[in-house]
Amino acid sequence: MAHQLIIVDDNAINLVLFKALVKKLGPSEVHSFSDAPAGLAWAQAHEADLVIVDYMMPVLNGLEFIERLRATPGRQTVPILMITANDQREVRYSALQAGASDFLTKPVDQMEFSVRVANLLALGDAQRQLARRAEWLAEEVKKATAQVVQREVETVVRLSRAAEYRDPETGAHILRMAHYSQLIARGLGLSDAEQELILQAAPLHDVGKVGIADAILLKPGKLTVEEFELMKMHAVYGYEILKDSHSEILQAGATIALGHHEKFNGSGYPHGLAGREIPIFSRIVAVADVFDALTSERPYKKAWTLDAAAQYLHTESGSHFDPQLIDVFFAHWDDVLAIRARFRDEDEAWQSLTGVG
Repeated sequence: MAHQLIIVDDNAINLVLFKALVKKLGPSEVHSFSDAPAGLAWAQAHEADLVIVDYMMPVLNGLEFIERLRATPGRQTVPILMITANDQREVRYSALQAGASDFLTKPVDQMEFSVRVANLLALGDAQRQLARRAEWLAEEVKKATAQVVQREVETVVRLSRAAEYRDPETGAHILRMAHYSQLIARGLGLSDAEQELILQAAPLHDVGKVGIADAILLKPGKLTVEEFELMKMHAVYGYEILKDSHSEILQAGATIALGHHEKFNGSGYPHGLAGREIPIFSRIVAVADVFDALTSERPYKKAWTLDAAAQYLHTESGSHFDPQLIDVFFAHWDDVLAIRARFRDEDEAWQSLTGVG
């Protein structure tokens, strides 16, 4: 493949000579400019394998040329060879500081010119090969990471379903509350990565229920004080199950499991945390989980109307829930309703999201 070179020199004889010498080195396309600003404009708009620029030029000297080219996005690594007079040592130092890759002194020795140009072209070729290798490696890492994340997501799904089988909650509830959580995270301005993380980790909020006895977990009536104290331990059990994982998803799930029953006013459990002491993911999931639990039918209760559930969340804003999150939730009410409608059929929704049957 032919190299792309640009030669900028206000001396027409030098342009002809340098172009002829470059052509002897192999296939190349040489762009010659006697006008420095025109040459700079071309170099800024096109990718070159090598830039050869003289120092002494009208309007724009070689140093200014190099500085402006290096300041152009994507032109920080293009090899630049500057040509100066033999007695311009300070200029050469300045050229190197400005970003010149190499320099030649006048009168130019043709052999030295050819060798230095060949070396700089080889250097550029090596840099591009490294860049392509880096891109390939990055893509391979991305693919491998995606596979790991998919396996983690499947782990989350199966852990969540393990808890689901021991509790009247449905797969659709888990999906809805996870997407409500992502919606709130987006409304708060959390990063895309954080939004995706809470979507994946939120389903683990009640995984600790696998440690609760059936007599308590499945009791149709109201729990006694002693039974409720045992039920509250599911938050700690979930944390203990997940906390030592190296997976970012499972670590986030541990935080959510431990804190999603804390209340903004400090009256929640298991540690009575208040306000911003409660991790943001736990505060978000608290809103999403309660709203969907209220508006979902269970064997032991009828579903609340949307208006009744909305009124409850507003009433508990500042006591049970972080008021900022309540504001965000209702600011995206149309999206809430869309999520509710989307995950109405639990089996199809679950499998379409996770790929796990």
